Amino acid sequence: MNLFADLLASTKGSTVTATGPRIQQRRGVEIKSARELKIMAKASSIVATVLREIMELVEPGQTTGDLDAIAERRIREMGATPSFMGYHGFPASICASINNEVVHGIPSNKRVIHAGDLLKVDTGAYFDGYHGDSCITVCVGDVSEEARKLSRVAQESLMAGLSQIRAGNTLLDIAGAVEDHVKANQFSVVEDYTGHGVGRNLHEEPSVFNFRTNDLPNVKLRPGMTLAVEPILNAGSNACRTLKDRWTVVTKDGSLSAQWEHTIVVTSDGCEILTDRVDC
Repeated sequence: MNLFADLLASTKGSTVTATGPRIQQRRGVEIKSARELKIMAKASSIVATVLREIMELVEPGQTTGDLDAIAERRIREMGATPSFMGYHGFPASICASINNEVVHGIPSNKRVIHAGDLLKVDTGAYFDGYHGDSCITVCVGDVSEEARKLSRVAQESLMAGLSQIRAGNTLLDIAGAVEDHVKANQFSVVEDYTGHGVGRNLHEEPSVFNFRTNDLPNVKLRPGMTLAVEPILNAGSNACRTLKDRWTVVTKDGSLSAQWEHTIVVTSDGCEILTDRVDC
């Protein structure tokens, strides 16, 4: 199902490098301590700050390579390392996916951002041994009504999913809330890529799915679980394909795609959004 979940499942050792991926052996679903949550809050705050700044500065004529350079510089200035750089060979600090590109778009100095584009920017920061992860969708200039609605519904579906997070609920509660909101607005949920646990590894157990399914474990939520919840919506069919670069995923029918993501921690009566951009 999830590309990164499959990669994580095949990981047997632990790798720590100065600039590359940090992948530890699978540990199952982890409950984070107060000390760990404090570190994750810092990593996530760095991510939130970078994404807020990118939202404010994106304009037509820039390249996705420009945004990548900005993100890397700011992550490092705040004392962290880009989570994505070198992760299973990914060559950049952000994923920059435009219009019908669904996920994992590789930034390039040749890829110019135009007015009317629907731009997804996904990034992560690795700070003191832990990751934060978040994604935004930016409507560049005067976009179509369909594009604006797709982004809005994707963000609303994320918040609908987060509203179901509390100790004792399950992943299916999140998935059902997301799926119902998406279908009510006549869009489709991408099923090939899911959310995930996050912490020592950028991608951990469990898979946080956005649609009702019996094919993935329906984990009960407990306080201290840290999750990256990330609905991905297509305006048309949810069918996707991967381009020859082996990273960039696009919609098969050419329709638009949007994504929003937050790193959260489960609490007894709800969740705390660690990548909240409001107070960063």
